[in-house]
Amino acid sequence: MNQAYKVKLDTFEGPLDLLLHLINRYEIDIYDIPVAQITEQYMEYIHTMQRLELNIASEYLVMAATLLAIKSQMLLPKQEITDESDEYEEDPREELMQRLIEYRKYKQAAEQLKEKEVDSNQIFTRAPLSFDTEEFSKAPVIEQGDISIYDMLGALGKMLERKKWKAPLETSVQRSGVPIEQRMVEILHLVKVARDGIYFDDMFTHKTRSHIVVTFIALLELMKKNEVTCKQKNHFDSLFVYYVGD
Repeated sequence: MNQAYKVKLDTFEGPLDLLLHLINRYEIDIYDIPVAQITEQYMEYIHTMQRLELNIASEYLVMAATLLAIKSQMLLPKQEITDESDEYEEDPREELMQRLIEYRKYKQAAEQLKEKEVDSNQIFTRAPLSFDTEEFSKAPVIEQGDISIYDMLGALGKMLERKKWKAPLETSVQRSGVPIEQRMVEILHLVKVARDGIYFDDMFTHKTRSHIVVTFIALLELMKKNEVTCKQKNHFDSLFVYYVGD
């Protein structure tokens, strides 16, 4: 029985956050959501999490069922209104659209408050420093990326497809599995010596579920600690991992 481990990621903020990410990523009109497209993209993320045995919150599965139900309703032929007394047929997407609009409003407000907090933390006084030394002049400038957890998960799903690591992945339990902390050290060492960054796919070198999950979580932890950053040159391009530090 394959119950070797279960991983729960607190980084995911909920199904509405994932849907909003997809709407922004694919430049979808939130007032006219193409349900078939958004359902397909949403299910790709769910399937990736399931393949890695990530402990998906039930609310994600409820949203998946909701999207499939709306998709089915959209496929039904619309009744022609022949009489003014006929009841108005509500768009099955209406409730979801209103929930997304409301969620986006609060998310934007939260981001603005976070920006104000960051700005206030930058206000301080100190003695002036000299930046004429060779150390400062040669230090590479690495800007923080705007890659989200969902971009990372999407890149992971594409990596599995590119490497043809389709199910079943090797799931044999080995006591010599690498702890997350050790994998973080290994990744940090790799990116420190790579000034041009490391291709995201190259982080995953073993066809085992435990290696993929541990590497993925180790990357997220390093990003959370601001020790590495993931960036892409253009929209939908491959991700690269960079060291952030001295």
